[in-house]
Amino acid sequence: MSAFDPDSLPGSVVLPALACPVCAGALAPDALPRPSLLRCALGHSADVARQGYASLLRGRHATSGDTAAMVQAREELLGSGHYGRIQAAVAEAVPAEARLVVDLGCGTGAYLAAVLEARPEACGLGLDLSAAAARRAARAHPRAAIATADLWQPLPLADASADALLTVFAPRNAPEMLRVLRPGGVAVVVTPRERHLHEIRDDLGMLGIDAGKAERLDEQLAGFSLVSRVELDYTVAMTPGELRAEVLMGPSAHHVDAAALDAALAEQPDATAVTVAVTVSAFHRPPAG
Repeated sequence: MSAFDPDSLPGSVVLPALACPVCAGALAPDALPRPSLLRCALGHSADVARQGYASLLRGRHATSGDTAAMVQAREELLGSGHYGRIQAAVAEAVPAEARLVVDLGCGTGAYLAAVLEARPEACGLGLDLSAAAARRAARAHPRAAIATADLWQPLPLADASADALLTVFAPRNAPEMLRVLRPGGVAVVVTPRERHLHEIRDDLGMLGIDAGKAERLDEQLAGFSLVSRVELDYTVAMTPGELRAEVLMGPSAHHVDAAALDAALAEQPDATAVTVAVTVSAFHRPPAG
């Protein structure tokens, strides 16, 4: 059964929240029992790929998001368990009563899956620009529906339709987050701190992390109220293969020289101590009125 079938979980929860990316009207399956199209009342349609994700992109885009190689690298690194504490902290920050959790920039779907495992009454919707990421995320959890979408455009969601939002190392469109989160809902945001991966950033040619991220985050989400902020700081032992995946799963992949990376990795020991340092912030959308 498709994740976008109204008789399924997550379809029964996700479909009422979706909005046409063209006109913002409600979307519904065009054919049952295995819909391959979602359509609005004005006739705009969105394909549901055979891999299980819907395409809610509008128009052409200068970038297609993460490549298949980046998605594979992220899956390898997250499969190591090194970021398990982050997943647990994100899940803990989502209220137990949340019914629809939307992951903005869901990547492989690992963080959304962790939340759904911890919140058995919830269903999830993951949005990502990358079709490669969406294909992988569509297999992440049986209560998750996945779609491609541009996070910098109006989100394909109805007003006040989400109980919780996740943005984990992902872009934040604050006005749209405020629009789609219901009054009283929670947005959980994960950002890296300056110490994050500091042992390997220079040696492996990774991009730096700007100082003052927490302050800028608070300014960006000024329409929300900060509920909690947890700082995680711990050390993991990464193999050369895991170090490669760490570099190639994020923005550094677009800048690193492959030959230089190979040479740098050849100099690494069998296990390198690496700091994981992130902030998990939970923001509350004030009730209406």
